[in-house]
Amino acid sequence: MSELLDRIILDPAIRSGKPTIRGTRITVTDVLEYLAGGMTEQEILADFPDLVAEDIRATFIFAAQRERRLFSAL
Repeated sequence: MSELLDRIILDPAIRSGKPTIRGTRITVTDVLEYLAGGMTEQEILADFPDLVAEDIRATFIFAAQRERRLFSAL
């Protein structure tokens, strides 16, 4: 799982430091919004050929861990 999380970077020089998929300017939020809007994983991968299925899995893991940290702090 940690190998997948290595695909997500936070770099102040890329998209204002938002969590981004390594090697792209596509943020975790972008991917989650595409999925929430009804796009399938296959459609996202077709529209963004720089992405692979593991990148999408990494966005889920990253978002889940961030939510866990948020709610454990309450």
